[in-house]
Amino acid sequence: MRLDVLTIFPEYLEPLRHALLGKAIEKGLLAVGVHDLRQWATDVHKSVDDSPFGGGPGMVMKPEVWGPALDDVAAGTGPATAAQELASAAPHVDRARHDELHGREVAGYDGRDVREGEDPEAPLLIVPTPAGVPFAQPQARAWSNEDHIVFACGRYEGIDQRVVDDAAHRYRVREVSIGDYVLIGGEVAVLVMAEAVVRLVPGVLGNAASHEEDSFSDGLLEGPSYTKPREWRGLEVPEVLTSGNHGAVDRWRREQSLRRTLERRPELLEAAELSKQDRAFLEQIRAD
Repeated sequence: MRLDVLTIFPEYLEPLRHALLGKAIEKGLLAVGVHDLRQWATDVHKSVDDSPFGGGPGMVMKPEVWGPALDDVAAGTGPATAAQELASAAPHVDRARHDELHGREVAGYDGRDVREGEDPEAPLLIVPTPAGVPFAQPQARAWSNEDHIVFACGRYEGIDQRVVDDAAHRYRVREVSIGDYVLIGGEVAVLVMAEAVVRLVPGVLGNAASHEEDSFSDGLLEGPSYTKPREWRGLEVPEVLTSGNHGAVDRWRREQSLRRTLERRPELLEAAELSKQDRAFLEQIRAD
């Protein structure tokens, strides 16, 4: 997978070199190019924004800068060829975890985010914006199958809408929000989405169960987790987790997931696949 990020603050993308994403770069599973948008600015001041038509506060990012930038990144031409290619922040210790998988091919998720009339070979362009559709786990799964994703980091009052409309000739465009709040710029949203997507690429995590059992993977929130020691500051690990009874452990984890979802995100239960046993457990909780 290749990620290209267009921004006026290239240093903001430094976290993409760290932790699992850095390890994915080392393994050749991920390549990241960071582009300084000002390379496409044509005036002496390298300006990328101007006042909005119709008046009002703030500034709008200019189409004559963004348009050529997106053209070059899609085609691999012009200043895009001089992208800062991120390397891993530090070599990772190649030491297997206790649950590392060996000798087993890890499969990815099925399906991609391709809509009717779109060229499936076109890069996917993600434009973070508070006015976008909510980003959620289904998008992360679909986007983990992409070969090339481009992120356009807006600032100020955003990018001239004509840029987004025109980009549809070369990209599959998605305007996306990571929450009902406003950030200073799109870079933080890119970091969030990049982590959510790349961790699902086969081979990035040592054990596929690490994401198969995540919150939202089955429509529910993940339950609590524990590790050594068994007792800490007077608090003990639930006895079932040390029983050695795997069936009981699995059921306990399922029930904790159901309980946490009911308490914190009850609306998720409406779309979750629930067994008769699950529904009986939830009814018992509600009755109590």
